[in-house]
Amino acid sequence: MLERARATEIVASREAMATTGPLAESDQPLISYEQVGKTFETLQGDVVAVHDITLDVREGEFVTLVGPSGCGKSTLLNMAAGLFEPTTGTVRYRGSTVAPYNQRVGYMTQNDHLLPWRDVMGNVIVPLEIRRVPKREARDRVDDLLAKVGLKGFEKAYPSQLSGGMRKRCALARLLAYDPEALLMDEPFGALDAQLRLKMQIEIRDLAISLGKTAIFVTHDLDEAVSLADRCVVFTHRPGTIARVVDVPLPRERDLMKLRHNSTYRDLTAELWDLLSPDMDRMES
Repeated sequence: MLERARATEIVASREAMATTGPLAESDQPLISYEQVGKTFETLQGDVVAVHDITLDVREGEFVTLVGPSGCGKSTLLNMAAGLFEPTTGTVRYRGSTVAPYNQRVGYMTQNDHLLPWRDVMGNVIVPLEIRRVPKREARDRVDDLLAKVGLKGFEKAYPSQLSGGMRKRCALARLLAYDPEALLMDEPFGALDAQLRLKMQIEIRDLAISLGKTAIFVTHDLDEAVSLADRCVVFTHRPGTIARVVDVPLPRERDLMKLRHNSTYRDLTAELWDLLSPDMDRMES
């Protein structure tokens, strides 16, 4: 029974571990996709998820990915995390081909995967336990993170006692626990209501900038895509390829609460809708 519980903890932590200010000026991107394609074998035949993807993500950049369902956005995150290899092309991290289980990135999905038998402190500390970080050092780091994500005072609370937003904050603290260089986020706020989602958007962007993290963030919400991003990558219908990369010329230090009144924000959101409209029509036909 103990072995099964421990195995469950390890699986849950790999979501956070990928199974580790201003944008940095560097000739070498942090994450690079070079003519990448991925084909999956299924009982119904081969399925091409993405093809001919070429994209560089600079250190410290916040990049959002948008496009129709099934166009391969999550596939790109999985390849950056080293969960599987591309069928064609190369995915690089700091210039080297991504190895299986890239521990320099952290991964967060829609499901928080909190361990119900562990309290908040116990959930956030899991990646540090696996890395055998000394207990005192690990607890100090978790205390600092819980303060950063607004969970100070809830260290002994269990997941069943937390609201949806608090569960997301706990999962975010666990993601950051072992200090990954890059954050891979796959619709992490998709299940939240509009007000709570906005609060979490503010928190993740502020944390990414203040901690100097690079982020690749998958979303179907075009408002979210623009409000968070330095650049937004728009994908075509499957097999997914990049239709356009849209620069977001909003201030790095931006007030997400007031963006709805910003004409640049409104114009960019409308542009994304226009870019995605042909694929929406295709899905309906």
